[in-house]
Order: sequence, then structure tokens, then C-alpha cells
Amino acid sequence: MSVNDIYVITFVGIAATLFIDLYAFLLAKVFKIPSLNFCLVGRWGLGLLAGKFMHQNITSSPAKHFECVFGWCLHYFIGVLFSFLFILLVGLAWLEQPTLIAACIFGLASVSMPFFVMQPALGMGIMATKTANPLQARLKSAVTHLLFGVGIYLSAQFIQFI
Repeated sequence: MSVNDIYVITFVGIAATLFIDLYAFLLAKVFKIPSLNFCLVGRWGLGLLAGKFMHQNITSSPAKHFECVFGWCLHYFIGVLFSFLFILLVGLAWLEQPTLIAACIFGLASVSMPFFVMQPALGMGIMATKTANPLQARLKSAVTHLLFGVGIYLSAQFIQFI
């Protein structure tokens, strides 16, 4: 893997993450469906650095300095990590000839992380069972991660033109 490949994969991860953030923005503005609060993700991440992985309810945990900035940075860092994992699975050649189906399958598979890691760690239960509307939370997570896959594909297609 060359330095250029690292730049390209990093760009793909950032762009795909931005794509799902635009989707979340539209959900919030058009349908009044709030997005995940990345300040709480930052609170969790900073707590993780201090040795606390699981929270009964992340909103009840004390606020931490810079949790919002840390949460947004962690969100994009995870997007970049996911893009590296995707390329590790499909190979660098995929960047030369990206396919939508492979990216969408990966996006859907990646929803296992919020379902079985993040949601329980934030105190929301496995697959958001402890939220006010578990079905809505699950659908939102699944669609967001499917769209992350679409974002990976579109980002790779964009790179073909530059």
C-alpha cells in the first residue's frame, strides 16, 4: 500500500462520513428526526480513555471537557477506519473499479458495530432495545450504514474524475 493509497482511502472515509452526516442533517431538518448526539459519543470516548466502556445511560454520565469536539473527531476517525477495513476486505483494485454492491454490503454489515457495541456501551441496549423507539433507532442505524456504503462508492467514483 502506497502513501497515495492511504490518502485516497482516508479521503473515501471522510467523504463517506460526510455523506451520512448530510443525510442526518436532512432527517433532522425535514422530518424532525434528531441525529445521534456526537457530544455523547465524545463523552463515551473520553470515558473509554479513562477505562470506562459501559454506561448505564450516557446522558447521566458527567459531561467532559471537549466531548463535542472529541465526539465529532472520533466519528470521522471511525469512518476512516471503516474505509480501511473495507479496502482490506475487497482489495485495493476495488478503488480502480468500484462497485456499488460491495460497498452497500459492507455498509449494511457495519451496522453490527452500533447494534452490538456502541448502543450497548452508551446504555441504549443491544440493537437500541432500551430506547424510546427501538424500531426507529434500528432503521435509522441500518439506513445510515447502508448510506455509508453508498458514500464509499460515490467517493471512489469521484476519485476517478480527479
